[in-house]
Amino acid sequence: MKLIRFGKEGSEKPGVQLEDGTRIDVSSFGEDFNEFFFGSDGVDRLKKWLETNADSCEKVSNDVRLGAPSVRPSKLVCVGLNYAKHAAESGMDIPKEPVLFFKATSAIVGPNDDVVIPKNSKKTDWEVELAFVIGKKASYVSKENAMDHVAGYVLHNDYSEREFQIERSGQWVKGKSCDTFAPLGPYIATQDEIKDPHSLNLWLKLNGEMMQNSNTSDFVFDIPTLVSYISQFMTLLPGDIVSTGTPFGVGLGLKPPRYLNPGDTVELGIDGLGSSKQSVKAYK
Repeated sequence: MKLIRFGKEGSEKPGVQLEDGTRIDVSSFGEDFNEFFFGSDGVDRLKKWLETNADSCEKVSNDVRLGAPSVRPSKLVCVGLNYAKHAAESGMDIPKEPVLFFKATSAIVGPNDDVVIPKNSKKTDWEVELAFVIGKKASYVSKENAMDHVAGYVLHNDYSEREFQIERSGQWVKGKSCDTFAPLGPYIATQDEIKDPHSLNLWLKLNGEMMQNSNTSDFVFDIPTLVSYISQFMTLLPGDIVSTGTPFGVGLGLKPPRYLNPGDTVELGIDGLGSSKQSVKAYK
């Protein structure tokens, strides 16, 4: 099942994208895709509800804006340097254990919303990433049981302002959390939709030019390891999102480095998770 949310910003409704690409409004199910939904077997309950109610759901036009496919989660946890070649292009060693940082949830926007270059930014960069959604509360979880806590997967562009992130004192979060820096979607694909999340092609184009083209088989740390590791330090709640890192090909790693400018277009996608497209705008 593919979960979507659609409508004007701040007034999104829950929906489902069917196998043939048709989008339907599931508002009459009575729940949005939030912590309660994911933590109360909402995916299974919605599937069962659709068996008898799908035909009566209104269709959603493809012209309607898509929002982020889940209600703002309690946490958006990111993993840094989780592809060996990306660590190399960043001039950093392959980590011995996962590198964790937070991205402010206020950065979350819809998959095709504009990305806004922050005020005083000169080094806004792109990062295509596979993210996963927590479906069951996770605290001190073993690797063996970790996948029981994953509800599904979603495409994420982890936009980053490299000067804020690396050249200013403090933690990476400053360069990761600017408004519009976390477009998610177009949809959350439930776990049964993705046979092997560790063998997915992912790509990103800048103005039509392929910049990133890799596969999640290059992970340094796989998803069970990440769920288990993160849960040793914090409780992951249903609906929380974990982004698994980006492959090589970011602007920071080019020689010379290349960053985003107003008027640029960024397109990205992952096998089974669709694609998204953001137009780059200047802060006003």
